[in-house]
Amino acid sequence: MRIVKTGLAALAATVALTAAAHAVEVKKRAEAPGTPESVWAIVGDFCAIKDWHPAVADCEQFEEGGETFRTLTLGDGGKIKEKLTKTGDTSYSYEIIESPLPVKNYSATLEIDEDDEENAVEIEWEAEFDAADGVEEAKAVEVITGIFKDGVKGIRKKAKAADEAQ
Repeated sequence: MRIVKTGLAALAATVALTAAAHAVEVKKRAEAPGTPESVWAIVGDFCAIKDWHPAVADCEQFEEGGETFRTLTLGDGGKIKEKLTKTGDTSYSYEIIESPLPVKNYSATLEIDEDDEENAVEIEWEAEFDAADGVEEAKAVEVITGIFKDGVKGIRKKAKAADEAQ
């Protein structure tokens, strides 16, 4: 009987560790007017986020050890350091290195792709992360979802203005 109890305790501990170690995924998709190239011209520069995300007051891009980083200064003075990990024709991926956000192990991709609609693109911003220590997972998801929602809204606004100017 003791062996069964020990085995069950070990199994329960393994399940608890596995459940605690899973990453949360948040995705935001939206449509915007324009072509992938025209919308990418708005968002594609790694520091262009300061021009379309309402929470970002400034962005400084720099190189460190052959890697590209950016430091975002938020409207409230907070700072987020991010590392560019991959680039494509109309996408980039990055990781948060330091941040006041309630997340850890954060990696994300922002991508602009063709849409089925004529003169429209699909904006897709997705991230995987864990809630920071002492933070409820639901709170971390709420914060990142809000950031993505505001960011995509900013991209759509810029894309619409650019499309109307043509």
